[in-house]
Amino acid sequence: MPNGDASFTEESAGKKGRFPERGQPVITGINRVGLWSLYIKEVRRFLKVQTQTIWAPGVSTFLFLVIFTVALGREGREVLGVNFATFVAPGLIVMGMMQNAFANSSFSLLSGKIQGTIIDLLMPPLSEGELMGGIVAAAVTRAIFVGGAVALAMALYPGVELGIAHWWAVIWFGLMGATMLALLGLLASIWSEKFDHNAAVSNFVIAPLSLLSGTFYLIDNLAPAFQAISRVNPFFYVISGFRFGFLGQSDIGDTNAALVNSAIGLGVFNLVLAFIVYRVLKSGWKIRS
Repeated sequence: MPNGDASFTEESAGKKGRFPERGQPVITGINRVGLWSLYIKEVRRFLKVQTQTIWAPGVSTFLFLVIFTVALGREGREVLGVNFATFVAPGLIVMGMMQNAFANSSFSLLSGKIQGTIIDLLMPPLSEGELMGGIVAAAVTRAIFVGGAVALAMALYPGVELGIAHWWAVIWFGLMGATMLALLGLLASIWSEKFDHNAAVSNFVIAPLSLLSGTFYLIDNLAPAFQAISRVNPFFYVISGFRFGFLGQSDIGDTNAALVNSAIGLGVFNLVLAFIVYRVLKSGWKIRS
């Protein structure tokens, strides 16, 4: 077809609305196909090495249960009216979920920055919100798989009873904890320039906050100053709320009403954190420079 005819056809089609004007976005609203594709890509990435990403964390967390039960759970020790192993198990499950949510989301952008493949995430027609949503959703998915693997291992351990008293608390606090760490992991991967930086955040921020959040003890046993510090640690509310879902008791309280404020607070905290991550992604800081 002659060039003149081709241009005429294109102009005519544009007038009829078959093609958008130049500079106008072709995809409006949420790019569902792109978002789903990113999510599936991230899920397949960790499923390819599931021995390392799902089962290994399950085994290592299970070893925590064995070691602390042997060291601290002798002579029929009870906490909150249950044996020590049953008390510790829920906290270890959600701790494993949170740590692996962080590991998954913190690897996504950082590996692209180091390997030079980050353009594969930035060039597709995905908004900053869709990019964040796909990575965070995949990290939460991995957290759920790890939580299931850990729970399965602990259910087989003698003395552990994983009966669920409040399903809403297990689901809500589990998802809020995984989402919080997924967002923190994404923020860490934006800031980090090499794997050492990411490991520093994990070792000096995430691990201490996890271990000093009442996973292995009641904060009532601490001095008043340390109790106050524990109560500003968001990990404490995740672990205590998750434990409440299994035992019907926690450091926060023994009723649904006592946990509602903590549940709302975690939701608000995650919304604020998501907004911060979104604005950082939008700015292109340490990504597009």
